Amino acid sequence: MSTVVVGGAKGDQPVPSRDDSGSPVPDDRRSNRWALARLLAVVAAGLLLAILLNGLPVLVVVLALVVMVMVHELGHFITAKLSGMKVTEYFLGFGPRIWSIRRGETSYGVKAVPAGGYVRIVGMTMLEEVDPADEARSFRQATFPRRILVAVAGSAMHFIMAFVLLWALLSFSGLPVAAVPEVTGLTNFVGAKSPAALAGFKPGDVIVAIDGHQFSQAQQYVDFVKSHPGTLLTVVVRRGSRDVTLHVRPDLASQVKELVNGKATPATVTSGPGTGVIGVTLDFLTRNETTNPFVAIGRATTLLGSVTASTASGIAQVFSLHGLHSFAHQVSTAGSSASKSSSSSTSSGSGSSASGSSSNSSGQLLSIIGAIQIGAQAARQNISELLYILVAINIFVGMVNLFPMLPLDGGHVVIAVYERIRSRRGRRYHADVAKLMPVAYVFLLFMVVLGVGALYANIVQPASLPGG
Repeated sequence: MSTVVVGGAKGDQPVPSRDDSGSPVPDDRRSNRWALARLLAVVAAGLLLAILLNGLPVLVVVLALVVMVMVHELGHFITAKLSGMKVTEYFLGFGPRIWSIRRGETSYGVKAVPAGGYVRIVGMTMLEEVDPADEARSFRQATFPRRILVAVAGSAMHFIMAFVLLWALLSFSGLPVAAVPEVTGLTNFVGAKSPAALAGFKPGDVIVAIDGHQFSQAQQYVDFVKSHPGTLLTVVVRRGSRDVTLHVRPDLASQVKELVNGKATPATVTSGPGTGVIGVTLDFLTRNETTNPFVAIGRATTLLGSVTASTASGIAQVFSLHGLHSFAHQVSTAGSSASKSSSSSTSSGSGSSASGSSSNSSGQLLSIIGAIQIGAQAARQNISELLYILVAINIFVGMVNLFPMLPLDGGHVVIAVYERIRSRRGRRYHADVAKLMPVAYVFLLFMVVLGVGALYANIVQPASLPGG
C-alpha cells in the first residue's frame, strides 16, 4: 500500500492517502510505474488478440467510443477548471482503480470497468457533503453562467466532435455518390436476342459515355437510353483496363417481353410511350466525392444541422407511445423477427456511460453492443461509413444528455435555471434536490430497462447496417 506522510500525526506516521470514494491513491512512484506497465500490457494483449481474431474494426469502434466519452468529460473538466471549481478526479472507467497519477488537486487515471468515464466536481448538488474549505469552489456555489457553461459543455463537445468528423469526411474520405452503372448481367428476350447481346455487352462492363455524353449521375445514363428507343447509340464501356466502343439500338419496352425462370414477362423497366430498353441489369458503382477543406466547413455545418434534425425526429419517435410499443415488440421477438436495428451509446450525469441505449433517425433502439456491431460493419466497408456512424452517435448522445432530468446534464441545467428564477435581490436560492430524487430514480430505472432490453435484443439478434 502506498502512503504519504502527514505532518503532526502521531510521530509523522505514514497515513494512506484515499480519494473521495475511499479507494487508496497509489502515489508511490515505483508501484505506479508497475501499474502503468500492467495497463499497457493489457492494452497490447487486447490489440494483439484483435489482430489475431480479425477484430480490428471492433477495436477501432470501441476506442472511438472511449474517446467520445472522455472528450465529453473533458468538456466538463476544462470549463470547471476555467470557472475556478475544484475538480478532484478525471477517470476512464468505474470501480477499482488500476492506475492513476495526481497533478495538483486532481487525480487522473483508469479504473477496472471500462463502461464509461467521469469527472468529479465537488458540490454538484446540495445533497453532497463538501469540505467547508472547498465550499466556495463547489459547483453549487458558482455563478449561474458558469454553472450553465459547465453543465452543457459535455454535450457541446459531442456536437463539436460531430462537426469535425463531418468536415474530415467531406474533405478527405468523401461522401459516397453514384458514379457509373456497371453491367451485372444480360436479359434474355422472348423470340430474339436483346439489343445489348447483339451489340456485344458483357457482364462487368462499366458504362463511361453514351453518344459522347458523360453524366454526373449514374441514373442519367439509364434515362438517356430510355428516352431513345429505336435510335442507334454509341456506347463507350470500360472493360478491364481498356475502353470498348459498342453500338446499340434500344427496343420499345412495350413491345418486349423478357424470359424470367422460363416465363415471358413484360420488360422490367418503367414502361410508357417511347421507353427504350436494351436488356441489361445494372448495378450503380459508387465513388467517394471529396470537397475543398474550406468549402467543407460550410457543408459540414449544413449537414450537421440536417443530421441533428433527423436525430431529433428519431428520438421523438422512439419515446412516443408507438415507439415504446415497437421497442417492446422488438425485444419480445428478438431472434425470431427479421427486423434489424441501427445506431448508439449513452451518457449520464457528470459521468458518461457507455452502457445504455440509443436510436437512429428511423426510431430504432440500440445498445452499446449494437452500436459496436454496426460500427464494425461500417469500418469494414469504408472510412466514410464509419465516420458517419460516429457522427450519428455523437449527435444522439449530445441531445439525450440535455434531457431535463437528473442524472443527465440537462437536469443540472434545469436546476440552475430554477434556482436563478427563485433567487431574489442577491440572495441565492438553493433547490431541495432531495424532492427530485424519486422522479430521478424512476427515470433512471426507465433508462436501465430500455438499455437492458436493447442489449438483450442486440445479443440475440445482432444489429446490422441497412442492406448489410
